Amino acid sequence: MKIFDNKQNLSNYLNELRNNGKSIGFVPTMGALHQGHLSLLAQSQQQTDVSVCSIFVNPTQFNDPKDLEKYPRPIESDIQKLEQAGCDILFNPEVNEMYAGNEQWHLDLDELEALLEGKFRPGHYQGVTQVVFKLFDIVKPDMAFFGQKDYQQVLVIQKMIDLLHLPVKLVMCPILRETDGLAMSSRNIHLSADDRKHALVLSRTLNWLKQNFDLSQIASLTKQCEDFIKAEPGVQLEYFEVANGKNLRNADQGSKQIVALVAAKVGNTRLIDNMIIRD
Repeated sequence: MKIFDNKQNLSNYLNELRNNGKSIGFVPTMGALHQGHLSLLAQSQQQTDVSVCSIFVNPTQFNDPKDLEKYPRPIESDIQKLEQAGCDILFNPEVNEMYAGNEQWHLDLDELEALLEGKFRPGHYQGVTQVVFKLFDIVKPDMAFFGQKDYQQVLVIQKMIDLLHLPVKLVMCPILRETDGLAMSSRNIHLSADDRKHALVLSRTLNWLKQNFDLSQIASLTKQCEDFIKAEPGVQLEYFEVANGKNLRNADQGSKQIVALVAAKVGNTRLIDNMIIRD
C-alpha cells in the first residue's frame, strides 16, 4: 500500500494511473477503522481497479471541540488493517494540508441541512461537504463508497454532487452490525459494558418497527418506538423518525422508499442508526 500525506503527490500519482486506463474507487474515512469501513473498501475493490482510502479527522464538521479532541486516532492499527485488506493507496494528510487559513464555504443544502442530524448538529453538513469536495477534487474518483449508517450524509453528498455537477458515482453500502445487532461505529469503543447492553435498544427497536410496519399507523408506531427507547436505562433519545428515503421528510402514503432513523446518547456517547423499512 502506498501512503501519501501530500495532496499534489497523490494527485500526480493518480493521474498516471488514470492515464493508463485505471478506474479509481474512493473510501473517505476519519479513521478508527472497523469492519464496516473495510466492507466499503471491499465494495470499491470489486467495482474499480484502484482503491484509495483517506483518513482525516475533519475539524470543520465537529460542533463540539471536546468531541474533536477525543475522536479516536489509532493510525498504526488503521494502516495495518488497510494493508491486510489489500488497500492500494492511503491518503493521510495533516490539517494544514487540507485547509489554508480562514477558508469560507457554504453550499445551499436546503431543508436537508435542517432536519434530524442537521437540527442537532448545526453546521455539521457544511463541514462534511467542504471536506468531501476537497477530497473529491484531489482524488477525482470514478466511484465513492459511503456507509448507510450515515444515511443523511449520503443524501447530502449526493445533493452536493448534483449541485456542483461532479463526475463521481456515489455508492451507499449496507450497515454492518455486531452479532448482537449493534451498528458498527468508531464511537462504540467509548461505551462501557453496561452502555453497550443498553445501546442494543436502538437496533432492537428498528427491527421491531420493520416487522410491525403499517403505513397507516406511522404516528402511533413512531410513538411506541420512542417509548421503547426512553424506557431503556442510560439512554437519552434525541430523535426517532420514519421518513421518506429520498428527502427525509415525514413518510406518507406516497413514499416509495421509507427509512427509520434514530439518534440517542448512551451514557456519554452519541450513537446513530437507521433501517430501510421499504425500498
